[in-house]
Amino acid sequence: MSTPNWAIAVHGGAGVIERRHLRPEQEAAYRAALGRVAEAGGAVLRAGGSALDAVEAAIRLLEDDPLFNAGRGAVFTARGANELDASIMDGATLAAGAVAGVTRTRHPISLARAVMERSSHVLLVGAGADAFSKAVGVEQADPSYFFTERRWRSLENFAKAHDLPVPPRPVGEHRPDPVHALAHDEGKYGTVGVVALDTSGNVAAGTSTGGTTGKQWGRVGDSPVIGAGTYASNAACAVSATGTGEYFIRLGVAHEIAALVEHKGLSLQAAADLVIQDKLTALGGDGGIIAVAPDGQVAWSYNTSGMYRASLAADRPLVVSIYKDEP
Repeated sequence: MSTPNWAIAVHGGAGVIERRHLRPEQEAAYRAALGRVAEAGGAVLRAGGSALDAVEAAIRLLEDDPLFNAGRGAVFTARGANELDASIMDGATLAAGAVAGVTRTRHPISLARAVMERSSHVLLVGAGADAFSKAVGVEQADPSYFFTERRWRSLENFAKAHDLPVPPRPVGEHRPDPVHALAHDEGKYGTVGVVALDTSGNVAAGTSTGGTTGKQWGRVGDSPVIGAGTYASNAACAVSATGTGEYFIRLGVAHEIAALVEHKGLSLQAAADLVIQDKLTALGGDGGIIAVAPDGQVAWSYNTSGMYRASLAADRPLVVSIYKDEP
């Protein structure tokens, strides 16, 4: 009997990530975190769990890790708030859920799944999304939970550099930032995402982010936009993106990759490279994606100097990579 086929890939954001920028202890921290997340998602799949469960479980860990720009490690908006976005999609049914601008949900990815499974909608935003979160019993968190000192300092520096007023420091009890000395500023590309294939042959994708430092006017990027930052279809693949969201939205990057696989018959890697290396680059956008197909293919592609990433499969060992010259 053949071994059941499952696979998972994880990203923790793309950007200006080079060896000279990370101290050895920083690099080790990111590699360990990515490995833990991939292994945790892999454990769900190995036990016969669904791709959706693996995606949610893995992203929840990333949202709890201040190393990454999602959940507990989210950046601040220009007004000094943490506004969180997330989305999830089921490749078996094309069901999807997403939230944007939430401020009181500990795990936005779980709220996105609740929108998918417990409402008739796909995307909820702002105060309405927060109200739905509380109404359906998704774990809540006081906004002060998301405060980290290094992200606040990044906002102060951003505001001064762009001649913007520095907002009042948020009130409330601020927990210590245990990874302050280890975290690396990934710039404006901070996002986390997971794609998975389960033993039933279903794929799923999810993405979560705190957005961009100093964002204004309720800006929303690609992470909660189905077809741009997240897409999954058993007819093609599952994709999660990270990068300059406005370009990913304009190209519909995640869906574009899936369409090339489904309708043009491209391999997963070829489709990813065509969209990221050619189309996105030509438009002037930057970032990357991870993807998995129902036949077990795993791919990633990015046009930045680095991307935090990891993969694991039933027939392949854990791979954790950061830099451009790594597999």
